[in-house]
Amino acid sequence: MIEHTLSLCYHNKLILAPMVRVGTLPMRLLALDYGADIVYCEELIDLKMLQCKRVVNEVLSTVDFVAPDDRVVFRTCEREQNRVVFQMGTSDAERALAVARLVENDVAGIDVNMGCPKEYSTKGGMGAALLSDPDKIEKILSTLVKGTRRPVTCKIRILPSLEDTLSLVKRIERTGIAAVTVHGRKREERPQHPVSCEAIKAIAETLSIPVIANGGSHDHIQKYLDIEDFRQATAASSVMVARAAMWNPSIFLKEGLRPLEEVMQKYIRYAVQYENHYTNTKYCLCQMLREQLESPQGRLLHAAQSSQEICEAFGLGAFYEEMTRELNTRRAELLARTPEAVGEPAEDPSGVIKMAVKFDRRAYSPQITPKMCLLEWCRKEKLAQPVYDTVQRPLDRLFCSVVTVAEQKYQSTLWDKSKKLAEQAAAIVCLRSRGLPEGRLGEESPSWHKRKREATDQDPGGPRNQEQAVPGELCKKLFVALGSGEESPLEGW
Repeated sequence: MIEHTLSLCYHNKLILAPMVRVGTLPMRLLALDYGADIVYCEELIDLKMLQCKRVVNEVLSTVDFVAPDDRVVFRTCEREQNRVVFQMGTSDAERALAVARLVENDVAGIDVNMGCPKEYSTKGGMGAALLSDPDKIEKILSTLVKGTRRPVTCKIRILPSLEDTLSLVKRIERTGIAAVTVHGRKREERPQHPVSCEAIKAIAETLSIPVIANGGSHDHIQKYLDIEDFRQATAASSVMVARAAMWNPSIFLKEGLRPLEEVMQKYIRYAVQYENHYTNTKYCLCQMLREQLESPQGRLLHAAQSSQEICEAFGLGAFYEEMTRELNTRRAELLARTPEAVGEPAEDPSGVIKMAVKFDRRAYSPQITPKMCLLEWCRKEKLAQPVYDTVQRPLDRLFCSVVTVAEQKYQSTLWDKSKKLAEQAAAIVCLRSRGLPEGRLGEESPSWHKRKREATDQDPGGPRNQEQAVPGELCKKLFVALGSGEESPLEGW
């Protein structure tokens, strides 16, 4: 057995629960700021993690686990290293161990999700599906305990009978795990069903390892003092908070809840600092706003299509610009030290027409992009269609594209966050060099653009117009279930 080199204590702790799309780095750091002792990442599937490469991100001072498509699956930093627990979804002991060994140097603990009742988890034999296979539970946990240097825990739901539940948790305890989290509902129950404090209490009184109580947000936890009441009602060692922390992470603060505006601004600052994808940032802010989604600020948030626009909606435009400059300066300094990592396009630069441009979606007509304009022009002139050659530099994973049109190459000197954005920038360089329309707002539109608009005008019931006719509907859908007493399909367990 491998000796555990870091012993994370699970006694008398306030814990941020693992929640899908919520438990990313900005939310975890925010919860720590407000008093959480331990934070769990969102459930990450073993097969997905095993495709990832561990990358030290010197620009952000983070450790990133990056998928083959360059998407960051898990990001962590030194500040949370001794308090972040990595939760995985798994149905196989060897895969679970491989994931644990991949991340163990960057986290404080390893947790196996055995409580999620959603199909995306159970259909692979993971989550709550494991509750009906005690042999597999024992094998997974025993393998992890023997094979990893970090304390191992699991998160379960209660079974139909208390007797069966107690039998299962005793077997789980014998594997040598450090603690068990109990969501006090059965597999088929949802947040509108009352949490069973009695079942959690019976488990806590049966086991000698710490029991972490979970599931109290709907009925019990609205403020800090309620957390201790829930702990006493369940006789648990610690309490794990999900929805109440998602709605306002300052629930962990002894002095009481902070104003939501303050909390959201602090969250946004972390999101920008650690380059959280704007769609994830937007989702978490929508969860916090809840019934305020139709407020003026809620509508601005709904309309935002970038991190910059989110910042502007919350009065943080200057902060975004300052942080962007700082991050770009760091990149430039690192690139200056490691010129071999720049990865410039292979073409001879003397034959490439270059401009320092970026594609800003807000500056263009809704259904028109520079790439579309360039393609249409090539067709009109009976030229071969544009050919894009896009590269990515390893240091910061930014992209640069060179487009070839009529044997001439065009390139933007500014690197972009995605392949699509880099290609649009290259198209802009070509169009501007040739004095051609590129689809910008207020620009005189060629006949092709007019045909696009006419087609839209002739179909007022088309999908795009239907979508625009209901502002805020996208964000509101996230909370229809919560308002009706049902669960959000994206929340973890």
